[in-house]
Amino acid sequence: MADKIIEAVNTGLHGEVTIPGDKSISHRSVMFAGLCNTPVRIVNFLRAQDCMSTVKCMQSLGIDIKDNGTDIVVCGNGLHGLKEPQKIIDAGNSGTTLRLMMGILAGQKFVTTFCGDDSLSRRPMGRVILPLMQMGAQIVGRNKNTLLPITIVPQSDDLQAITYKMPMASAQVKSAVLLAGLFAKDTTTIIETYPSRDHTERMLKAFGADIEVLDNIIKIRPAEKLTAPDSIEIPGDISSAAYWLVAASIIKDSDIFIKNVGMNPTRTGIIDVLKDMGADIGLVNERTASGEPVADLHVRYAKLHGTQIEAEIIPRLVDEIPVIAVAAAVADGVTTISGAQELRVKESDRLKVIYNEFSKFTAGIVEKEDGLIITGNNTFKNASCDSCDDHRIAMSLAVAGAAGAGINIKQAQCVNISYPEFYATLDNLKK
Repeated sequence: MADKIIEAVNTGLHGEVTIPGDKSISHRSVMFAGLCNTPVRIVNFLRAQDCMSTVKCMQSLGIDIKDNGTDIVVCGNGLHGLKEPQKIIDAGNSGTTLRLMMGILAGQKFVTTFCGDDSLSRRPMGRVILPLMQMGAQIVGRNKNTLLPITIVPQSDDLQAITYKMPMASAQVKSAVLLAGLFAKDTTTIIETYPSRDHTERMLKAFGADIEVLDNIIKIRPAEKLTAPDSIEIPGDISSAAYWLVAASIIKDSDIFIKNVGMNPTRTGIIDVLKDMGADIGLVNERTASGEPVADLHVRYAKLHGTQIEAEIIPRLVDEIPVIAVAAAVADGVTTISGAQELRVKESDRLKVIYNEFSKFTAGIVEKEDGLIITGNNTFKNASCDSCDDHRIAMSLAVAGAAGAGINIKQAQCVNISYPEFYATLDNLKK
């Protein structure tokens, strides 16, 4: 499927959506389970391309993973039981796979080489490699150790503990350093300016790691082993739910329930922003699953207005900026997004792509170095737009097409990276 035509919705979106498993938690569940020596059953694992890259990576390192359809079972070889891969590991499009695995492999006694697709090969890895090398890791990469392909050289001694002040909010960089800290000689400390998503900290604690979180300071001590829970239930991904939150909010007469959504407070910025814009979103059936807060969401059409989104909240909604831009374009007034320069080094330069592609169907978008200024109260005209092979751009374009006069999306198949059922779900909600 190269192109996808999305038709306008005239009668609102209705029904229930069960959100697929959280991408961030799915990655981590397989990695951490693979560092244990007892089986772990993972329920609601996201079988999207990025997460399957992590599965294949762990299998290349000697971990037994069985997919039973309803769940997957990971049988690891212990914290120090990974094996040297027989060939180069392909991380595909997955920055999470590559960056977190560099942390796990930085202290290993064998060599590992990673490659990736064209998009991942352009994404900056120096931000991860720098602190790992400060810990004593030996990592060689293209363009002065910043780009794929990357080789992690065998480590002759334990890594050194460091205190690392994050120069930017990044859960992937933070996680890589924490995972390397499991193999260090002493306590590794991370200091964040703004808190990024904390799935790594929550899950490491559940696996028995000696990790301490106090405000924006995280400390982890070296481990002899990790202790696996019998099972992990992965909540639905709020980043995937975001498209339905926006779609139901801006398409008249919409009324939908979104079930099993992870409500981790480091991820719920999208709900805070939409509510601030006037969205009608209710939380029901709040509960906890495997240490993560979960709820069902009831969202109905509402007239939105503009808002200001500043740097402090960006880590809590960084992946949702493209679909927030869709909401802002139809909302009354002006929305300003600042402190979002991280979007320039995602699967695409998302700030530039939002300006270039969204301007084909709406007016009032201004690109800034660190964000966007969007003048709203627009209607969307029919257009043909390129996703630039970025899954979050493609799904945001689909929401705009459904809310406007339809759209033709080029390179539409990239939604398989995180949400393979996305287009089918949209069709079901139209009925």
